[in-house]
Amino acid sequence: MLTETIFFDTLRQGLWIATITSVPILSAALIAGVGVGLFQALTSIQEMTLTFVPKLMAIVAVFWMSMSFMTNTLVSFFQDQIIPIITGG
Repeated sequence: MLTETIFFDTLRQGLWIATITSVPILSAALIAGVGVGLFQALTSIQEMTLTFVPKLMAIVAVFWMSMSFMTNTLVSFFQDQIIPIITGG
């Protein structure tokens, strides 16, 4: 039986997993954005594609490197938390 306590605890853990798995990508976008912004401020180049392309490349690279971490984290969350709730165990 799914009580409110189990529901809210699972929801809290799901939000925490979402936060943990998004931190590498968001930090890469932040670092790339600050670096490109600093470069643009120093050189007075105001090109829109200059901000988009390096951020996209950084995000794709970090996503590729951290894909196994994200997959393992989500699979273990589903196997340990979600599936037992669905099956009633």
